[in-house]
Amino acid sequence: MSTWDGPPPPPQPRFGMKNWALVVLRGVPMAFVVFGGLGLLLLVRMIERPLFGMDRPVTPWITLGVCRTVLALLGLRVETQGTFLRQPGAIVANHASWLDIFVLNSRKCVYFVSKAEVAGWPGIGWLARATGTVFIKRDRREARKQTEVFEERLMHGHKLLFFPEGTSTDGRRVLPFKTTLFAAFFSDKLRHEMHIQAVSVRYRAPEGAPEAFYGWWGEMDFGGSLLTMLGTPRHGMVRLIYHTPVRVDDFPNRKSLAAQVESQLRQGFDLPDD
Repeated sequence: MSTWDGPPPPPQPRFGMKNWALVVLRGVPMAFVVFGGLGLLLLVRMIERPLFGMDRPVTPWITLGVCRTVLALLGLRVETQGTFLRQPGAIVANHASWLDIFVLNSRKCVYFVSKAEVAGWPGIGWLARATGTVFIKRDRREARKQTEVFEERLMHGHKLLFFPEGTSTDGRRVLPFKTTLFAAFFSDKLRHEMHIQAVSVRYRAPEGAPEAFYGWWGEMDFGGSLLTMLGTPRHGMVRLIYHTPVRVDDFPNRKSLAAQVESQLRQGFDLPDD
């Protein structure tokens, strides 16, 4: 997976008996919640799909409940500011960590847009497929096919969420947006109906921890990051700032649209912490 090559990550905190005890006390119920929720979701989807097809009136709420429970077990508090997108459309957010998936899914029902290779990852790939993730290939030859997939999902009322930076970071910055995916919103079926909302995801590290504590980048491995999150006695918090949605047809092209929502997202990082 291509990742942002930023400064060296902070050293992993040294673990003692208390930390390992927390890994077990949190990890076991979290695994039960995640994989038990996956089993329930697949069971409900067997009934939901024949009745509703592309629409998912029930299963996204299972995902939301699982994510809220996981964050509660971790002790990671989520605060929100602003109003979530009510119009038809999509959401874009900055990408700091694998935790973003749980954080963003814990507030509202969304469907992530992800690179195609994620579908093949053990565990994560299964969860992504079950929860309705849209998998894409970063290949111009696939552009038309991807636009058709976006059209189908968005016209069914799905709120698609993607990370235009294309990689995760240390959570302290916003990388320049890649604009390719924005082109899909300018199709004849979408451009006059769709809105795009920027969401700034801002983590606050636990007291005494490095500012980049929640970031996941470079050569950092998932297992080490997961252990750190499970074994941290007292977590910080994360704030989701929902910015004012913009209409796609107010912009002449994908680059101008991407520039506007990128500017909004960056403004979320300029706000002072409470």
